Amino acid sequence: MSSKKTVIVYQRALKPALQERLERECHVLDFSQTTDLTRNSEFHKALSQAHGLIGSSVNLTPELLDQAPNLEVVSSISVGVDNYDIDYLSKRGIVLCHTPDVLTETTADTAFLLILASARRAVEMAEMVKKGEWTGGVAEPHFGVDVQGKKLGIVGMGRIGAAIARRGKFGFNMSVSYHNRSRHEDFERELCADWKALDDLLHDSDFVCVTVPLSDATRHMFGKREFELMGKDTIFVNIARGGVVDEPAMIEALKNNTIRAAGLDVFDVEPLPADSPLAHMDNVVALPHIGSATHETRYAMAELAVENALAVLKGEKPRAPYNWDALKR
Repeated sequence: MSSKKTVIVYQRALKPALQERLERECHVLDFSQTTDLTRNSEFHKALSQAHGLIGSSVNLTPELLDQAPNLEVVSSISVGVDNYDIDYLSKRGIVLCHTPDVLTETTADTAFLLILASARRAVEMAEMVKKGEWTGGVAEPHFGVDVQGKKLGIVGMGRIGAAIARRGKFGFNMSVSYHNRSRHEDFERELCADWKALDDLLHDSDFVCVTVPLSDATRHMFGKREFELMGKDTIFVNIARGGVVDEPAMIEALKNNTIRAAGLDVFDVEPLPADSPLAHMDNVVALPHIGSATHETRYAMAELAVENALAVLKGEKPRAPYNWDALKR
């Protein structure tokens, strides 16, 4: 670039090597340690200079981004893009980038961690040991259930869904079914997987694992009716977004043993409030949204976000644009 463009880094600090790489090509304004960005006057002032934004987990509303007339790219350090108004960005010709692929395997590991921990009641049993309550053999009231050979139903068969299915099929000899808006015959062949209507999948599966993105179509797609379709032996796992579940309906289903258990990495409100019933139920494994939280994966996500931003600012197509086809540029 003949003259340096301005990039704001927000919410997540970049590792030194990535920060230095960005600074070699851009003028960088670092707001990664600033809390409550939307009310920060210095951040608002910086937006007027910004050609690019790199960060995550902040709701970048049209009203906020109207203050950035020179903005060319928003490079999110995430796969999900529910914090962004896609139509607004596309109409302004702003490229929205994200970071798929690099977190697929790590997130699938997290899903299977939840499957195993929920099935074998691992957190509950570990707490029993820590409290000194393990005084003899493990009796039937504390038995878990097997994972090996069970029926795994996946709602949302994208990259992450397929990676979870491989772990189930090849690691635990599970039969795999899936529900998706479109069929994936390649996954069906590879995994001997069956496409099913959602109601049939919920009724037939021992484990229901959700990986769909949050949208108007998927918000609260799991409510009272869906949990009743699953039945009392089903374990529900959500690594997608908290908003795809009607949380009060899920809590009631868990309290009433409508379903056996839930493994959750995402919630309606994050961090999960301390007074939420989900934080205190024995048949819930609740994790603090750790899906991609490994050193290697978070670095790879940030690296891709930087690469995406730099490509757009040079007039090139980035590796992972989200709205490229919809842009009116």
